[in-house]
Amino acid sequence: MYDITIVGAGPAGATLARLLGNKYKVLLLDRRDLLSPQEGSFAKCCGGLIAPDAQYMLAKMGLGVPKDVVVGPQLFTVRTIDIENSLERFYQRHYINIDREKFDRWLVSLVPTSVDIYCGSLFRSFEVTEKNIKVAFTHKGNTYVEDTRYLVGADGAHSLVRKKLIPNIMPKSYIAVQEWFSVKHHQPYFSAIFDSDISDFYSWTIPKENYLLIGAALQPGDDANYKFDQLKSKLVKYGYKLGESIKREGAFINRPQNMQDLYLGQGNILLIGEAAGWISPTSAEGFSYAFKSALAAADSLRDERENPLKGYYAKTKHIKRNIIFKNLKAPFMYNTLLRKAAMRSGAMSMSIYKN
Repeated sequence: MYDITIVGAGPAGATLARLLGNKYKVLLLDRRDLLSPQEGSFAKCCGGLIAPDAQYMLAKMGLGVPKDVVVGPQLFTVRTIDIENSLERFYQRHYINIDREKFDRWLVSLVPTSVDIYCGSLFRSFEVTEKNIKVAFTHKGNTYVEDTRYLVGADGAHSLVRKKLIPNIMPKSYIAVQEWFSVKHHQPYFSAIFDSDISDFYSWTIPKENYLLIGAALQPGDDANYKFDQLKSKLVKYGYKLGESIKREGAFINRPQNMQDLYLGQGNILLIGEAAGWISPTSAEGFSYAFKSALAAADSLRDERENPLKGYYAKTKHIKRNIIFKNLKAPFMYNTLLRKAAMRSGAMSMSIYKN
């Protein structure tokens, strides 16, 4: 019998397990092999940039990113390309460039040894009984059913825990497609690209060691690959020299557009991170929301054992306000005319000096 079972060992789930593992009997499940990774194992599709908000949360938790997790180059500039309006601006912003898989492995390594970690596991289902919750999962070809008092879904945008709770209420979903190219010389910018012919969200480029990552948040459909190929063709005109394609990866990402898209759980089942809808609707940044929601859930499970969900709602009001503010900001980024006016003003932009 477990006190808490956490489905998903990404930043949200691993953080919650770290915060509660010394006090409660905790089970942590993840499909990836984050304890003894193997070449070619399942990896999270992610740009691997720690934005200032997430840096603040790491500082608040007293954590520093190990040097073997960090990759070059470190990025201090966003190159914003508005293809529709033929505009381009540079803005200062500080990111920590990381290897995402190593980052997740590092966070799992901080989890207390008292936590039972089952990597390479697939969550199957749960059943709420009168006394507890029965959680079914497979591990190394075997099926297990464990009793737990609380269940936490930290299993991302495609959360099975959430789908079993409310199958018909999900935020707007996109397919994040990202391709790695070998490059000899790369531009030291995180690029944000806007083009409604490609997506009503945005696309990006990220340099990472000897590679350039090109990605886009695309609406699901048969033409997603065609639009991604369009993006690559357009970027060549902006000076991006693409070498050999090394790999292509994909994942679902959510985009909460109203408060109904945020769903925190039911009864003794809580959702944290992107499973709850906690992700920036303007940039799809998720690390900071993963950490914030994990802290709020940990405090609620510690302090309000009889009704942790009530406490979780109260402790995440500030995150909801942040999502509301981001959605108010969104038109200035994604409305073609408003974005044109904002970029043409040059406000907060800077000039880049090239030799």
